[in-house]
Amino acid sequence: MTTTVPRTEPTAVTTGEPAGKRSRHTRSFGLPVATALVMGNIIGGGIFLLPASVAPFGTVSLVAFAVLTVGAIALALVFGRLAERHPRTGGPYVYAREAFGDFAGFLAAWSYWITAWVSNAALAVAAVGYLDVLVPLHDSRPATMAAALLLQWLPALANLAGTRYVGAVQLVATVMKFVPLLLVAVGGLFFFDADNLGPFEASGSGTLGALSASAAILLFSYLGVESAAVSAGEVRDPRRNVGRATILGTAGAAVIYLLGTLAVFGTVAHDELTGSTAPFSDAVNAMFGGAWGGTAVACMALVSMVGALNGWTLLSAQTPYAAARDGLFPAFFARKRRGVPTAGVLVTVVLASLLTVYNYTAGSGGVFEVLVLVTTFTATVPYLLSTAAQIHWLASGQGHRVSTARLVRDGVLAAVAAAFSLWLVAGSGYAAVYQGVLFLFAGVLVYAWMSARNRRKAASAGDSAGRA
Repeated sequence: MTTTVPRTEPTAVTTGEPAGKRSRHTRSFGLPVATALVMGNIIGGGIFLLPASVAPFGTVSLVAFAVLTVGAIALALVFGRLAERHPRTGGPYVYAREAFGDFAGFLAAWSYWITAWVSNAALAVAAVGYLDVLVPLHDSRPATMAAALLLQWLPALANLAGTRYVGAVQLVATVMKFVPLLLVAVGGLFFFDADNLGPFEASGSGTLGALSASAAILLFSYLGVESAAVSAGEVRDPRRNVGRATILGTAGAAVIYLLGTLAVFGTVAHDELTGSTAPFSDAVNAMFGGAWGGTAVACMALVSMVGALNGWTLLSAQTPYAAARDGLFPAFFARKRRGVPTAGVLVTVVLASLLTVYNYTAGSGGVFEVLVLVTTFTATVPYLLSTAAQIHWLASGQGHRVSTARLVRDGVLAAVAAAFSLWLVAGSGYAAVYQGVLFLFAGVLVYAWMSARNRRKAASAGDSAGRA
């Protein structure tokens, strides 16, 4: 039996804050900024570090990237359809709760929240690798850790300034990195050397195993396809713009990813790439000689990662905000200032900072890959619940009336997205699934506490009404 907290019915809400409470610091997102939010969150640290992370699997990882792109676009289309049905802040949390009740909604919110702040820690670890190209830090662990923390707190401060500034930072960061990255990706094809590719399958785990394992790592590069859906309450005309922004942002990122990864694989020797901490810088240095190109790319990488951290910090606060308003997360997550859930931002950046400190004090060898695989598992939980919600609504005939052709098309997309999510869980590996399940079980205890609290409040309200 679920808690007695009433669900909020879908309305034409276009912002996460009542109109009477808006200020000059609050501004809803239009299609360009919503698209920039999606693309900016997708193109973060992934494109700059992941080519080196999957190089040990061989060029089969390029095939994995192509398959992953198909799955990511299927997810994007599903989220677009779901946002048409429920255009409210919260994304996967809203869809799971509306379809399956409070507990499923809580699991979606909890898992997505974990994904967000662990991803921030992973992005910070990745960013330090490129910062080291500009300012040598590798000989000082305290300086490296301080730099990673700074890269997390600056975007958090931008979020605390208000949604007006979040959108501005996101748009500028996306524009600054999109054109140079596309130029580098296309230019690298002219320096492509097939001898640099290395073996097709280099891990010794078999083609299918290497394909699944590399795809699980590469999913990190596509986290963010749901960004506009999660922030639907801050998007103008969400029924129309969320779906469009999701597709445009995902497709644009996919083009850059595929061209960029192929260029890096073809310009950096395989043996060198497997040990690289700044593969795009190494690729540009190989293309043009010297270190100036690698330095320029390192600057672009930092801009990209700060932009991604800016967007992910907002997303990490939006889901617990939506859940807190429904009584499924602690109430302080529902506090807003200048259009931003400030408590969610602060809790997220503190947790990510603590995880970063732990990583550096415990030893950072392979930390990025470990964090990426954990986020892969936790991200697939809300993804799978969202696609299951879409299948549920399509199969039950609920919601808007659509043509038979669209019903079939939406059903196929939802099935592909669900199969894709299950495949990624399998590819995450036992260690990542083990750690992810521990995170989920910790959330079950939180849900038990919140559910009991809501029942006590409902019983107390009932007693008061009876006495009256």
